[in-house]
Amino acid sequence: MDQTRNDQRTRQERAADSRTLILEAAVDCLVEHGYAGASTLAIQAKAGVSRGRLLHHFPSRDELLVAAAQHLARDRLVQTEQRVAERLADMPEGPRRVDRCIDLLWETFHEPHFWAAMELWTAARTNPALSAALRPEERRLRRAIRSVSDRIWGPAVCDHPVYPQLREMLFTSMRGAALAYAFEDRSPSRSAHLDVWKSITRRLLFDG
Repeated sequence: MDQTRNDQRTRQERAADSRTLILEAAVDCLVEHGYAGASTLAIQAKAGVSRGRLLHHFPSRDELLVAAAQHLARDRLVQTEQRVAERLADMPEGPRRVDRCIDLLWETFHEPHFWAAMELWTAARTNPALSAALRPEERRLRRAIRSVSDRIWGPAVCDHPVYPQLREMLFTSMRGAALAYAFEDRSPSRSAHLDVWKSITRRLLFDG
């Protein structure tokens, strides 16, 4: 009986491991080669799994790519929250902490999960099947992003009546501004948008 349970657990672990390999390979292909270049054959080769194993986990290419992008984003959200918490640990509430939050949030729009998502969003415009697969996952991810964002800003900022609108403004503005970096080779840390976002945020939170 114990041996049977151990065998079942081993099979489950192998299945989980191969699924993770496939997802990580799909992310790499999506970021390196774009949506068009992230074929199932390319993903299979990078993951080092059989065709049957890939299709067992992900019968459709679009389902695989959406799952891969969400897998990366969820993993990066946890890492982002930990990294930001460490870098804000010694900063008291106030304008300087708010400025630092904006710097750190802006950094997240230049990481692989953002570009993987943008590849899928662009492709979904003319691909109804991909759009249908992407839409519910994006809604779930957006809720997770809001939750992490709230914890990063902290209770003092989150309790401000203007915070919900401020959070959405910063998110959509940063996402739009980040798109230019797909073809511009310059440092995000020197973006003129940073001073604008900081000025608006300080005025809304502390001068009202």
